[in-house]
Amino acid sequence: MSGSNASGVKSFVGLIVAALVGVPLFIFMVVKLFTSGSGVNLGLMTMTDQAIEARLQPIGISKVVDSAPIGQRSGKIVFESVCISCHGAGLMGSPKFGDTAAWGPRISKGFETLWTHAIKGFNAMPARGGSTDLTDDEVKRAVAYMADDAGAKFEAPAPAAAAGGVVDPETKGKEVYESTCQACHGTGAAGAPKFGNKADWSAKLQGKKPEDVIENVLKNGNGAMPPKGGYSGSDDEFRAAAHYMINHAK
Repeated sequence: MSGSNASGVKSFVGLIVAALVGVPLFIFMVVKLFTSGSGVNLGLMTMTDQAIEARLQPIGISKVVDSAPIGQRSGKIVFESVCISCHGAGLMGSPKFGDTAAWGPRISKGFETLWTHAIKGFNAMPARGGSTDLTDDEVKRAVAYMADDAGAKFEAPAPAAAAGGVVDPETKGKEVYESTCQACHGTGAAGAPKFGNKADWSAKLQGKKPEDVIENVLKNGNGAMPPKGGYSGSDDEFRAAAHYMINHAK
């Protein structure tokens, strides 16, 4: 009996100790749970100014990389530099390039509606596809390029030179000469005909039409001179520079 009583006393004491330790521990855990936000550190959820700015940036920010002057870039160049980031894969609900089913309903709205949306922005697409240096006509060319590939027959505005405009040799041609051609033609370096030297230029032309010689140099270069003389601008601007030099050697 005495053994049973001793065992009972020990069990009773154990329950009291467990209650004294367990109840406060339980209360502490409950309080901790409700005051800690389930362990979420709200400070980590606060976005920095840079993160907020990044979130607010329009989708597709880009810049056209091409040697053609602003205003004269083709629809293909604009598409490959800017539009392809979304339209290449049909992202963000944009009609995928070449997908006639996706473009059909858009084409039916007409060219003006499409290029207006592209210039001003529409849904997830920012104005001018995010490339702020695009002119209205360049945007229109890009829209026509994509839509026409899907079956449209839109007539895009042609670049000024392609529409019959002439690049003046005495203004733009002179500018290109002074920025690029003068490095060799100014002194006759590397066998280049020297600016203003009639004999040099007569030997270079060899009785051929200046236009034929210019076109050959434009495409193939000549001797140490690379195609277009290494000039990164438009073909018509290079032609103007060549005519500027030839005109001053007569």
